[in-house]
Amino acid sequence: MTKSRPTDVEYAAYFSRYVSLVPETDVMAVLEEQPAELTHMAALVEADRERFRYDTDKWSIREVFGHLSDAERVFGYRAFCISRGEQAFLPAFDENAYVARAHYDEQALAELLAEFIAVRRANIAFLRHMGDREWERTGTASNTPVSVRALAFVMAGHVRHHVALLRKNYGVVPRA
Repeated sequence: MTKSRPTDVEYAAYFSRYVSLVPETDVMAVLEEQPAELTHMAALVEADRERFRYDTDKWSIREVFGHLSDAERVFGYRAFCISRGEQAFLPAFDENAYVARAHYDEQALAELLAEFIAVRRANIAFLRHMGDREWERTGTASNTPVSVRALAFVMAGHVRHHVALLRKNYGVVPRA
């Protein structure tokens, strides 16, 4: 497995907001640590705050966790397909439409967390066994070129992005 960061030509400019949040070169270590971090964060949320939204047009805490699973599935599927040499263009996804149709507010946060962990574990299992050639392989998703390596960094950075939002906007922080 390669222990190098993707170059900025390996992903769309939009994804630099996630890749930049992962300064490490060992993205697998980051991917493996994040379920524990999310477990800790979920434990900080009181049951009566799971549906909290910091504004009327924003997702609830449950919906944020559900979105993490949606995105993990999409990014993982893209990485899987591209690693296997897929040449077909992989579709974009509208995260707001996915969340709106998912009924995440009807699921307990613990269930949403368990689902994310299961999807992440599956992605880690497949990523762990790839060689450098597969990590560097590129394909097209959302009408832009992307490498498998970049997608792994996007997965890790996407979680970090939402963890920061949970802290800042939702007040999910340890009590003093």
